[in-house]
Amino acid sequence: DQLTHELSLHKRWRFGVKTERLPAEQAQLFEETVEADLAAMTEELEQLSGKPSEGKRRAKRKPLPPELPRTEIRHEPDSTTCACGCQMKRIGEDVAEKLDYTPGVFTVHRFVRGKWACACCQTLRQAPVDAHIIDKGLATTGLLSHVLVAKYADHLPLHRQEAIYARAGVPIPRSTLAQWVGSCGVQLQPLASALRAEVLAHAVLHADETPVQMLKPAAQRDGKTQRAYLWAYTPGRHEQTRAVVYDFSETRAGRHPASFLEGWAGTLLVDDFAGYKQLMGEQIQEAGCWAHARRKFFELHTANKSQLAEQALALIGQIYEAERQAQGVEADERLRIRQQQSRSAVDRLHLWLTEHRGKVPSGSATAKAMDYSLRRWPALTRFLEDGRIPIDNNWVENQIRPIALTRKNALFAGNETGAENWAMLAS
Repeated sequence: DQLTHELSLHKRWRFGVKTERLPAEQAQLFEETVEADLAAMTEELEQLSGKPSEGKRRAKRKPLPPELPRTEIRHEPDSTTCACGCQMKRIGEDVAEKLDYTPGVFTVHRFVRGKWACACCQTLRQAPVDAHIIDKGLATTGLLSHVLVAKYADHLPLHRQEAIYARAGVPIPRSTLAQWVGSCGVQLQPLASALRAEVLAHAVLHADETPVQMLKPAAQRDGKTQRAYLWAYTPGRHEQTRAVVYDFSETRAGRHPASFLEGWAGTLLVDDFAGYKQLMGEQIQEAGCWAHARRKFFELHTANKSQLAEQALALIGQIYEAERQAQGVEADERLRIRQQQSRSAVDRLHLWLTEHRGKVPSGSATAKAMDYSLRRWPALTRFLEDGRIPIDNNWVENQIRPIALTRKNALFAGNETGAENWAMLAS
């Protein structure tokens, strides 16, 4: 039974759906594909029939933003003299607006500083040079911002940006782009430090980590990479502050989050990774993730349609249903709803786990799923004591997705300094 379960898990991980439900991003991509196919088929039908297709009525198009610059293109008849010989009068006009886009438009800023001299006292006067991010550099602040946003928000590696700029008529070597990124990283360090202080000012934090590849040092490189890690820290999901701070480390050892959170006190929402265990004590309390507990039973149900797993999923679903009713309210009201509804659902689940755990053999997949929840029960029920604590760690996992996209496109970080710069600029 255990081997069958593990084989089923590996098959699903390799060939099946990777998440427990269709992610929002994947659903949006599916909708885009459907809309594109419908538009293409409608166009083909119109071309074949010679008349417009009688499809469904389209929603009224929203007007284009009034602040966009507009270029008027006027169309008038070649002659305004009627066939009867009279001069026609203009009685109105039809206006249609279409949206245009010019990619990669470069402009040049010419900074002209006049020189003024006094012939009598031999004095020269000139306006001082404005401050720039890169002294005597070629790029303005706007271009530097665009390079950083394209690399870390749009996940475009520098070699792709190099090709885009060359196509726009301004070839910028990749080495120059890399120097710009490094220089901007140094200039933005104070802002990153302020962001870290802002995040650590909250009493509830999410934490999670993801692997990244980094080239080995030159002495032991041999063209290979080593696994390093980016840690993500963000205020609780119910907080007003929407921020995330990434921290780089060469290993997954627990000393790295301990160093980042040194001096901080509060509730840390994490998964069951052992590296977080050494942080817990009087200053830091652990809150567990119900999504991870639910995932154990979901995998079990997916593998062999286990009835016990189905019952557990239904009980955990009641906890999430109560939590959905507490969305969008203040922490005190959320705590009241949890005390009235969530606590009873949690108690029913604990009673069910305790009753059925003795009926399944130790070492089985069902026993492991139950043991995970029972072992972490104090952390999983922490959310019942504080309305600020989220029920799961999905919020910070969503903040790690941009790192995964950049990691996929950029392949690896060149060295430790580059990886630290990556974490800081992504923050």
